[in-house]
Amino acid sequence: MGKHGLKISPVNSPRKAVENCDIVVTAGPILKHPQPVIERSWFKDGGLACPLDFDSYWKPEAMHSMDKFCTDDQDQLAYYKADGYFSNIPRMYADLSEIVSGKKPGRENYKERIMSMNLGLAIEDIATATLIYEKARKTRVGTRLPL
Repeated sequence: MGKHGLKISPVNSPRKAVENCDIVVTAGPILKHPQPVIERSWFKDGGLACPLDFDSYWKPEAMHSMDKFCTDDQDQLAYYKADGYFSNIPRMYADLSEIVSGKKPGRENYKERIMSMNLGLAIEDIATATLIYEKARKTRVGTRLPL
């Protein structure tokens, strides 16, 4: 166990890296003409997938098996799709802002398979905003705004 309580286990195949994981983040090179390897059957019920490398490593049937397919920026996804990326992705369920603001529900049951295709810097913005929000709450500064 490391300093953050995480156990890191090296594996020798993509399948072993994905099977039985609650969260799978892929972060390899972004490929315009991918040869994906991650199969539908490798991804467990209740899992969360975050491919930071677009659709480079997830087979289309694996992505289409998701109960919810989200992104951090639908306009940016459309831009990249028009540029030749994302030839076979599922219909979009929601933008992350819709889930965070409560306009659409996030996980609704423990078996849902969810993929969040985060394309830009919004994922980093959310992580940073969370830290700023918590600090503001602790120090009791700021103004609460309606969503």
